[in-house]
Amino acid sequence: MKKRNRWIALMMAAAIAAVPGVSALADAAPDGKTVNDESTDSTYKEWKESVWEETEDDWTLVSMTPGEDETQMNFAWYSKDGEETSLIWGTQEDLSDGQAAEITQTATGQTDSDGVTYTSNKAVLTGLTADTTYYYQVEGKEIESFTTGSTDSFTFALIGDPQIGSSNELKAKSPDDLTDEFYEVQSDSVASDSYNWANTLTQAVEMCAALGDNLDFIVSAGDQVQTNASKVEDTTISEIEYTGYLLPSVLTSVPVATTVGNHDADNANYQYHFNVPNLSELGDNGYAGGDYYFTYGNALFIMLNTQDTNSAEHIQFIQEAVEANPDCTWRIVTLHQDIYGSAEHSNEPEIVNLRYALTPAFETYDIDLVLTGHDHAYSRSYFLNGDAVEETVTYTDDEFDAMLEVDIDNGDSEETLTVAPGNISDDTEDADEQAYLEYLYEIMDTDRITEDTTYVIDPEGILYLTANSASGSKYYDLTARQQSYIAARWQEDVPTYTLIEVTDTTLTINTYRSDTNETIDECVTIVKTVNAE
Repeated sequence: MKKRNRWIALMMAAAIAAVPGVSALADAAPDGKTVNDESTDSTYKEWKESVWEETEDDWTLVSMTPGEDETQMNFAWYSKDGEETSLIWGTQEDLSDGQAAEITQTATGQTDSDGVTYTSNKAVLTGLTADTTYYYQVEGKEIESFTTGSTDSFTFALIGDPQIGSSNELKAKSPDDLTDEFYEVQSDSVASDSYNWANTLTQAVEMCAALGDNLDFIVSAGDQVQTNASKVEDTTISEIEYTGYLLPSVLTSVPVATTVGNHDADNANYQYHFNVPNLSELGDNGYAGGDYYFTYGNALFIMLNTQDTNSAEHIQFIQEAVEANPDCTWRIVTLHQDIYGSAEHSNEPEIVNLRYALTPAFETYDIDLVLTGHDHAYSRSYFLNGDAVEETVTYTDDEFDAMLEVDIDNGDSEETLTVAPGNISDDTEDADEQAYLEYLYEIMDTDRITEDTTYVIDPEGILYLTANSASGSKYYDLTARQQSYIAARWQEDVPTYTLIEVTDTTLTINTYRSDTNETIDECVTIVKTVNAE
């Protein structure tokens, strides 16, 4: 992004945030998304004209990802074939001490409408020290910077499902859907989603600063973009969505540890745009790469690509990651599917099956916190442990899908809902509906609850957190029946973000709505009194 455009974007965000009671976001549409209207919002109109329309065709924006540990930082970016590229970095603002990073290149096969093809470039900066500002420059772009923090206490943000482009009502599900109208609407939708996504990230950074801290990195629970390439038989269709995802200026200074979601998983673009550390062949679904992990201070972050349905591989990877990092106090797993969520996806048999396949391994390897997305609604579980369950039931993939659809169906109503209508009553006499309700109550896992407070010392159970949409590109209604395992849930069709502060002995969680920065749940604190040894 040009320096002038970035300055305009930051000034707009600051101006909006400075006006009490004024939301940076438009009202939620009846179909559960937050959209911006340039005909009525002059701030958005100016941003779209000065930033988006100058950037939307740029596939070369840079992504930054946490490295193997806090002494490293990973980068990835596209370059046009035939053009030289480089990454220079150092500690001087003018890069007078700059050194060239070693670059690994991969041909993407991606060709734009002008016939230009692209190469994916990846680089790793090593030997970083705490509390230091580093400057870097990819050839042809502005000098940017990031600041390393202290590992004694650090803060990261959890965000869910940016899914840039999902607000587009013209969903592309076949090659025939790629009409001129689709491309026009896709551009408008990506612009709106990117604008809201940038606002959420800005609010997270500013909230950290208000609390006297810096945001060290972000964890994304998956679905960075919307359009599945396999459905439209065109792997370039999501490139404009990746541009919208990478556009926020926050992402030039704060790295993101991404998770593979179902909308990211069917082509290699995810691998081309992101450079993740300790990438394994375990959990590789054949397109987006496998599981990976990194450490930061005293915490181990295990990132699972559960679009690969081989749970045995994920369990093996968890074991290997834990054994390779035995001294980490905290163990945090991220996967896309909301295995203990409370919105539209949470009761689906394939999600429940994944829950029962993975949670025994989480318990075996003493995982403290599991972060998920997919459900586009916030929820927090009680602390859960499966020791009380003697036998695990598995369900066929589509066993209750028809009844799930009936239960959440809102018909032709234009009413904005945040909780599903629950069309199937508890006193139903229909055999299929009775079987469905029996299934629902079976999977509420009341017997797994170990602690039910928000300040827990040495918990026996695991906390499961599901993130709401961070961009507002799509929201799901909460289930009609709140599951017994749910301690808190929230859906008001506003993007949210979660800040998690980690010290040697505490892990503290607060979740905020991005329009007012008010908390949407109680503060949750986990305390560890002694090391496992």
